[in-house]
Formats: sequence, structure tokens, C-alpha cells
Amino acid sequence: MREILGRRRMTRPAPRNAALSYATQWQWPLLPGTTYACRTEGPDPRTPVCSCADPACSVPGAHPADPVLLAATSDARMVDWWWTRRPDAALIMATGAPGPGGRAPCALSLPAVAGARALREFERLRVRVGPVLASRSRWALLVAPYDLAELGELLSTYDAVPSSLRFHGDGGYVALPPSDTGLGAVRWERRPVVERGRRAPWLPRMSELVEVLVEQSSVVPDSGGSLAY
Repeated sequence: MREILGRRRMTRPAPRNAALSYATQWQWPLLPGTTYACRTEGPDPRTPVCSCADPACSVPGAHPADPVLLAATSDARMVDWWWTRRPDAALIMATGAPGPGGRAPCALSLPAVAGARALREFERLRVRVGPVLASRSRWALLVAPYDLAELGELLSTYDAVPSSLRFHGDGGYVALPPSDTGLGAVRWERRPVVERGRRAPWLPRMSELVEVLVEQSSVVPDSGGSLAY
């Protein structure tokens, strides 16, 4: 049994190794996020406390702090230095940010229950989705980069867009696996697929997914909190 557990530990990617892989193979711009710890005192000692020291932080251990988001990079030397110094830091990707490989993926996130329903609906409709991130409370679908004008034109066709559906474009971010956050571990619900002849994972266009995501998000109340994750 000890040998089997040992193999499992060896195959689980360390945050530093995963960060270097995302940065060097796919040119995704990254920076280390905050960390968290659980309260040792108070009415609920299991409540996570973010290292940003904000007692009301809604995304503990899952957002940029120092350095700031604009410092995100795919430079292997910088990424290696960051996670060598801070091995437990979350892996934060700056969505829509420009880089040597082009702009980084953008994302659309929604409550976990709505995300699971949306994936089932995409399967029924035979709509191909790209990588899907999952945590205990929210799921995020990575999509091809878009700009604010494109987003605004698309959303103007809807009478209402639920606030539980959030858009992570240029200036936004998402946490990548294997980040361990106060909202739970981040994992791949759908792993990235790199097609032959391409360097980075295939991504769908936002416009191909929004209608289903709006429908599924509309039945889930917004839990409030930050737009970040």
C-alpha cells in the first residue's frame, strides 16, 4: 500500500512543475497568487483566512497580491524563481493578456451546479467545449481571447444576463490546477487538448457557449463576492 501511495504522490504535479509547463509549453502568462490558512480561533475554526489579510476576502488563496496582475509572464526563469520561493502559492493566469505566443485564454465562470448542467447540455447539443476548470464552488470554461467590444455586442442581444455568470477577459484572472485554495482544490473537469500541429490547447469561441451558460446560470442565484474567480 505504501508503494502505491508513493506512486500517486510522484504523479501529482507540483505547483512549480505545473507552472513551468503552462508557461513554457503553452505560453500562458502566470504569477503566484495568495495562500490561505484556516482560523485557529473563533466560532468556526475551519474558515479559511487569506494571506492578503483582508478578513472579508471572498477568494482566499486564489487571487494576485504581490506581485500585481500586470507582472504575469511566461518567462521560465521568472516563473521558476517565483514558485521556488513560494512553492504553495496558487497558479494565477492573467486571462486575455498579450504574450509571445499571442493572447492568453479568456474564461467564463459560473456556479459549479450550473457548470455541470451546462456541460451535459453541450453534450446533448454536440457542442465541443475546451478546457474546464473546477473548484468546489465555481467552474470556469476557457475560451479563445475576446475583447470588450465583442463581449458587449454579444451580451446586448440578451434581455438579461445573470450576475452569477462572470466574464474573465483582459484584466481578469483564473486559478489553474493544482492550486489549493480556500475554496477547495482547483482541478481539470475537462483537460486541455493540444491538436496535432498546434502548440497550445484548442479553445472554443465565447459566442458558441454563451447561450447555454446564460440559460444555466439563470437558475442559480448569485452567491456574491468578487468577480475574480
